[in-house]
Amino acid sequence: MPTITRPRTPLLTALRGQLEHSRDARTTRKALQREIATYTSQSDLDDLHAILNRYTGEETADIRRILASHRAA
Repeated sequence: MPTITRPRTPLLTALRGQLEHSRDARTTRKALQREIATYTSQSDLDDLHAILNRYTGEETADIRRILASHRAA
């Protein structure tokens, strides 16, 4: 029996694009969390904070959120 496919609608295409973007963002965020978890000594964290202070809050918000969650844990 032949398979019937329907043409993609703009809504379906947009939803698929959003899902793909969300998946990619999650993968990137998880990789960043793993990398930041390697900064364990106070010296490492001080160096990281010094680097972050060179950039705007908007640019470093994700990293600072991850660092704050590590401190709380």
